Amino acid sequence: MTRDMRAYGLTAFIIAATAAWLLYIGRVPICECGYVKLWHGQTMTSENSQHIADWYTPSHLLHGLLFYGALWLVARKLSFGWRLSIATLIECAWEIVENSDAIIERYRAVTISLDYYGDSVINSVADILAMVVGFWLARVIPVWASVALVIGFEVLTMWIIRDGLALNIIMLLYPLDVIRDWQAAG
Repeated sequence: MTRDMRAYGLTAFIIAATAAWLLYIGRVPICECGYVKLWHGQTMTSENSQHIADWYTPSHLLHGLLFYGALWLVARKLSFGWRLSIATLIECAWEIVENSDAIIERYRAVTISLDYYGDSVINSVADILAMVVGFWLARVIPVWASVALVIGFEVLTMWIIRDGLALNIIMLLYPLDVIRDWQAAG
């Protein structure tokens, strides 16, 4: 077994362990509505973050692009597979933290996401896989294309849903009334 094959196996294990942990802590496997949709495009509903993909999926793809760039800078001697394992571990740690009661309540308290009660497990796994896609994409496209994707997805989600990766981080760490008011006006 090659070094990267072990890393890919570890990556799959990390994703499976994360899904198992999320189930263990009480996250619902699928939307409580009883069905799974490939795409759910409405953000202000209790079904947001419950199906496979939604308007927050691009931010997870961007995680992959950003993790690839950061790991290329600090760990470029590691093979792609091992850097992917590290990126997956970080993404999975975020999915676990994001779905903790403390962070769910933080989102509800400081953002306009009043109907947010955490992600379903299928949504969390899809988000992790979106990060994997972004990580792989960053490997095969030029840097300028990665930068264009980051800017493009941020502008698109800000335009369509008045949210995105940057706004999500700002509102989680240092909520601003001006952003919350702008988001609520949409």
